[in-house]
Amino acid sequence: MAGFGSGLVRAFIQRRSKSLSTTRIIALVFIGLILMGTLLLMLPAASRSGVACGFRSALFTATSATCVTGLVLHDTFTQWSGFGQVVIICLIQIGGLGFMSVATLVVFMLRRKLGLKQRMVMAQALSLNDMEGVVRLQKWVIVGSLSIEAVGALILTVHFWPEFGFPTALKWGVFHSISAFCNAGFDIFGCITPGASLVEFNSDPVVLLTLGSLVVIGGLGFLVWEEVVSFPKRRKLSVYARLVLITTGILLALGTVFVALAEWNNPGTIGNMSTGDKILNCFFQSVTTRTAGFAAVDQGAMTDAGKGVSILLMFVGGSSGSTAGGVKTVTIMVLLLSLWAQARGKNSVTVFHRTIPAKQVGNAMTIASIVTALAMVGAIFICATSEVGFTDGLFEAVSALATVGITAGATTKLSIAAQFLMIIYMYFGRVGVLTISLGFLMGNDAQERFRYAPTNLMIG
Repeated sequence: MAGFGSGLVRAFIQRRSKSLSTTRIIALVFIGLILMGTLLLMLPAASRSGVACGFRSALFTATSATCVTGLVLHDTFTQWSGFGQVVIICLIQIGGLGFMSVATLVVFMLRRKLGLKQRMVMAQALSLNDMEGVVRLQKWVIVGSLSIEAVGALILTVHFWPEFGFPTALKWGVFHSISAFCNAGFDIFGCITPGASLVEFNSDPVVLLTLGSLVVIGGLGFLVWEEVVSFPKRRKLSVYARLVLITTGILLALGTVFVALAEWNNPGTIGNMSTGDKILNCFFQSVTTRTAGFAAVDQGAMTDAGKGVSILLMFVGGSSGSTAGGVKTVTIMVLLLSLWAQARGKNSVTVFHRTIPAKQVGNAMTIASIVTALAMVGAIFICATSEVGFTDGLFEAVSALATVGITAGATTKLSIAAQFLMIIYMYFGRVGVLTISLGFLMGNDAQERFRYAPTNLMIG
């Protein structure tokens, strides 16, 4: 088995074609993982009924798991057997931490060294713009991630044990800890109420706060973890880490407040809960829409205002170099800082007494514009091909693009064409945005051999 594992590592890391760029390697390996997961889920043993599911259902689920999204055509517990659930959680773990983290773990176990090209791939998989300390950080990522998931699994197992028994509690603890930390949103609570996600536990603070904490930690990003842990020694945080922490805190607070304003008296969601449960569920909604995908309340029963708040939170997502999706927290903060600078008539964008390069402002604008355009096109396509309203169609499109996985009930109503569009969107949300961002970081500016004369246009 060790020889087989070593052969796989060498095939993907040591013997690949030198003509392939590192971003293409990341994209191709994710495709390979999705196809492998699809084949495994198509096996009769993967379905609870013992009857093989179709290619489309297997592909949709494998893509959703590998891209840590959480959108599903069937309830995970009801459709998939124990073997199928193991395949799904393995895809989530690999997709969440990144294939290079897992490959590197195997390399470390086999006591092999990494070359320059392997370090470049690792740096790009972690959204780094240089290779300094990348191996040390990669070890940090692996050990830290597994440790956090273990703590989450322990808390959930101990909590579920008295009511559901140890075997079920352990399975639920491990599965949901990994799913939450990787921001996947898959659940196997379907044995209680199929398709209800966390609705049965929306009055349980241990479950919601534990899963919510795992989601937030997973969405901060590996670089931020390291800086926070080393803060007592260094006594300082980088501008990037401070922006991530501040933006995350603002989004969690504002998200909670605006969800409360939209849903406080809505009997379909939190209207009939106690005040404490209302606050808890508003906070969890603010957390889960940041690419986690768990649902503690019926998303389809939310008001249009509540859905609008959720769409905005999903669009932002987590932070770079994390298990989360979306356009990322710092991207949005850079855009807001740019707007503030322009409104005050300033040509430069500054934060914490530092200037943000104009190129990075342009990159942030490009990513946000691409995702916005795709979301609108996807929403229109869903409405045109499925019996879904525009708000729910936009909710679904943003959920796929931001790899959130939460749905207002539209997933099961999607046409076949819309389902394949969601597959493409989930892949693009996990891999496309990553590779575009890495292209900005690692790419060289195109050389302009000549320039045209300037012209003035009426703007606004």
